[in-house]
Amino acid sequence: MSRISALLAAALCVVVVSGSVNSATAQDRRVPASQAELRLSYAPIVQRVAPAVVNVYAAKVIQHRNPLLDDPIFRRFFGVPGQQPEQMQRSLGSGVMVDPSGLVVTNNHVIEGADQVKVALSDKREFEAEIVLKDTRTDLAVLRLKGVHEKFPTLDFANSDELQVGDVVIAIGNPFGVGQTVTHGIISALARTQVGITDYQFFIQTDAAINPGNSGGALVDMTGHLAGINTAIFSRSGGSQGIGFAIPANMVRVVVASAKSGGKAVKRPWLGARLQAVTPEIAETIGLKAPAGALVASVAPGSPAERAGLKLSDLILSIDGQPVEDPNAFDYRFATRPLGGTSQVEVQRNGRLMKLAVPLETAPDTGRDEIVITAQSPFQGAKVANISPALADELHLDSSAEGVVVTALTDDGMAANVGFRKGDIILSVNNKKIVKTADLERAVSEARRLWRITLMRGGQQIQVMLGG
Repeated sequence: MSRISALLAAALCVVVVSGSVNSATAQDRRVPASQAELRLSYAPIVQRVAPAVVNVYAAKVIQHRNPLLDDPIFRRFFGVPGQQPEQMQRSLGSGVMVDPSGLVVTNNHVIEGADQVKVALSDKREFEAEIVLKDTRTDLAVLRLKGVHEKFPTLDFANSDELQVGDVVIAIGNPFGVGQTVTHGIISALARTQVGITDYQFFIQTDAAINPGNSGGALVDMTGHLAGINTAIFSRSGGSQGIGFAIPANMVRVVVASAKSGGKAVKRPWLGARLQAVTPEIAETIGLKAPAGALVASVAPGSPAERAGLKLSDLILSIDGQPVEDPNAFDYRFATRPLGGTSQVEVQRNGRLMKLAVPLETAPDTGRDEIVITAQSPFQGAKVANISPALADELHLDSSAEGVVVTALTDDGMAANVGFRKGDIILSVNNKKIVKTADLERAVSEARRLWRITLMRGGQQIQVMLGG
């Protein structure tokens, strides 16, 4: 074969190969071949699930109080007006019917502080609703429709642990109050932890458009099951920017189950150990290729963790076969385990792998003696309680913590104004040790012009001096 013939043959091969590649690309990207293909749609899924997604309207009465009324001189000369002006504050959200008897799950922030809650169905009917259970730790609440005698359409739960990044999902809710709206997208990420919305930092991230009013609505997978409850968005404008977050269905399932059982609070397993994240420096020290897992920082005496054999500096790698990327992941996975029985926790100890059986039981919650401080003092308006294992777990305190802790603050109280925070542990007041709530109540009953207070916040001891 001549040199020219060889070059022509090579060029022909290139053309043939290129032609086959172009042909494959053309097969991947083609014009729909029939009317049936043009009609491909999410409509069948939407028609099936939309009737189970509701609108939630909450209202509360706000009384506007003139700050001058707190001034004794003003009250002395001008008296106290009889009726203060009131205003109705309303909030709008979405919800999902999870039981045919009329049980609805939504976000707690949608109905927080509400005096009246209404639920509107997709067929425009409205019902009064009562709050069955509120769980601030997950930002979930369960409502029940009042005076109903019919069966309602519901959504079944998906196993959110089986979701994968790239799965197609549909978001249904009532954004901006315009009415029921459907958007679609994919799961952009799983196990998002740096969101700061709830105690359990483990969210599904999606680019399905979620806007104000979508809170409490459904994130649905392609089988028509509830994958999560839409909760928050990341936005610089107040509208959707393609980053929305949903509470995974497996956590929602736990809260709904507690409501169905008649509980007023969600009961979860208690570990009784404080965990910390593995930094790159720690990973290098213990021989890990990359920072992963949850490091045991302390173990409470008599806790399930201690009885299972968990020890200081153990590295938790997985729970029931599911990997633990960080303490947030462990908290979520452990909290979704059913009470009773045990969970198999894999740990690395001194370079050796071992499995420990951790009992799944609730934390003891006795002797809280929760009170609200009303005496004129820096603590006025603070709700305080004795630390129980359950309260320490709830407030993410050290499992060995003891004493009196601030559990809530009124907006108009002195305690909030001077800077106290939920979770502050009061150690002493005017050099008197505070062990029980009765000690604090006694200490603030004495009129003082100067207050010396020692408290613990975030593991740091703080000395405070306030004028009275």
